[in-house]
Amino acid sequence: MNEKNAKAILLVGVGGQGTILASKILSEGFVSAGYDVKMSEIHGMSQRGGSVSTQIRFGTDVHSPIIGEGEAGVIVAFEKMEALRWLEYLRPGGRIIVNDYEIPSVPILLGAAKYPAGILAELSAKADALVIDAARIAEELGNARAMNIVLLGAAVRAMQSDGLADIDWRAIIEKNVKPAFLELNLRAFDAGFSA
Repeated sequence: MNEKNAKAILLVGVGGQGTILASKILSEGFVSAGYDVKMSEIHGMSQRGGSVSTQIRFGTDVHSPIIGEGEAGVIVAFEKMEALRWLEYLRPGGRIIVNDYEIPSVPILLGAAKYPAGILAELSAKADALVIDAARIAEELGNARAMNIVLLGAAVRAMQSDGLADIDWRAIIEKNVKPAFLELNLRAFDAGFSA
């Protein structure tokens, strides 16, 4: 695998959803499997509920984390509108994992716009879309904030064919989350992997 055919994953969401933590865990997993990994974070107005995106590229010799349009093999969208916004970055034959979750933007909250209807149907018509209600799954486990790790588990499952099944994801999660939340996050990962 050279730079030209390095694999690319894009994680997108809204500030506060835990996209950066999920990206960090994914990147550490790829490193542990012996890949050269590059990761780039774009926070935008993340502290005010704005878009957050993380680009991860991994392979044997990766020079840049930047993913162009049509290059991501997998997109993990933590929010439905963000999935639609970033869909053009998915390569033909790629897969998008979508959290069935809405976070209204400021214009929507102010009544200046409406949350678009039919997003999931549009995504499914345009791509291989796996829709997961990660918030519900996380709530059933005891804390809705673990939806990022539910989505991480689903992403790892979607990328099993990339040789990632043998990575000790549980050890990497343990290294990256507070001990008080470890058991919850391990259960969230397993639930996402099985979803």
